Amino acid sequence: MRVSSAANNTYNERVFTLVVVGLQSSNQRRSEQTFTVSYDRLQSTVQRINACGGRILSVTAGNASAPAHSPGSSASNVPKAPATSTVTDTPSKPAHKTVPVNLYKPKAPFIGTVTENYSLLKEGAIGRVQHITFDLSGGDPHLAYVEGQSIGIIPEGEDAKGKPHKLRLYSIASTRHGDNMEGNTVSLCVRQLEYKNEAGEEIKGVCSTYLCDIEPGTKVKITGPVGKEMLLPDDEDANVIMLATGTGIAPMRTYLRRMFEPTEQEKNGWTFRGKAWLFMGAPKTPNLLYDEDFEHYERQYPDNFRYTKAISREQQNTKGGRMYIQDRVLEHADEIFSMIENPKTHVYMCGLRGMEPGIDEAMSAAAAAKGLDWSELRPQLKKAERWHVETY
Repeated sequence: MRVSSAANNTYNERVFTLVVVGLQSSNQRRSEQTFTVSYDRLQSTVQRINACGGRILSVTAGNASAPAHSPGSSASNVPKAPATSTVTDTPSKPAHKTVPVNLYKPKAPFIGTVTENYSLLKEGAIGRVQHITFDLSGGDPHLAYVEGQSIGIIPEGEDAKGKPHKLRLYSIASTRHGDNMEGNTVSLCVRQLEYKNEAGEEIKGVCSTYLCDIEPGTKVKITGPVGKEMLLPDDEDANVIMLATGTGIAPMRTYLRRMFEPTEQEKNGWTFRGKAWLFMGAPKTPNLLYDEDFEHYERQYPDNFRYTKAISREQQNTKGGRMYIQDRVLEHADEIFSMIENPKTHVYMCGLRGMEPGIDEAMSAAAAAKGLDWSELRPQLKKAERWHVETY
């Protein structure tokens, strides 16, 4: 993921507090100390602390109004030492079996039939999110797909210029066997897009509204499948860290159903034995999608699955602000990076594009606590196909 220069300037205004013990200077061992540094100096400060024998107890994000250095313990007091960076080894790219791509295109789409459309939200939730399933029977070729892919939907009607609407891509929320386990359906998790334009007029998304309002029995133009960015590794012993907000949960649901649904386990000839950890972000508890299923998996497979929630309007972070996924990442920094150090670990992120800077900042701080430089580590993870991002 690329970060604009404007975003970098915003990061540099953020500050981080490091609690350190065992720092050596002039052969003298000091007691616990606190350092407050700006984002752009975080990595170099951590490297100097590690090189001088210090041990970092914690790294926490502060606010932009905090001073660049705390009195009596500024980063400039850390003894200078050659900057070093330890980057974990990454394996070669994993091999994937044949993946279906573009079996159906816009000029000749598959015509699917809606079989169900129901709300995923509970009372008191914000907005509107629907689970919609389509029958894929009768296609030649069959519209096959795998977990982590997307399909295109072409809504009925015409745009303002009198032309047919263009397709919209949606992440698939069902495994290759479908929710009915018969291999002839595909499901989507769709949030109705609603916003106000500059004139204050309420605007609703064309395709999302079309899908959220659609009735069972309706014929729908479907294209695809597309995408190889979010595919699961074939390794049954892989570890999977998932970061999702809102309907970004769709591909994560496919992974977890493939891993932990009993009927899936019987069908897929693939037995997951690794560790899966889902971080899910939502504004309110009623907005948690597929929450009961994930809690069930956690109860049934406590050694293989962990479920961590960040509910922004109900929970507070350590600074008293709203709790977001990046705050949870910072809380569990040691565990996350212990997993990432294992070459079998993959990280998946899906949701609104606005989540990327916060996650990137949190991963930088979490990496720093381990003496790692995230700006070096992330490209290596990406190259090894261990860092997967799909935002919109």
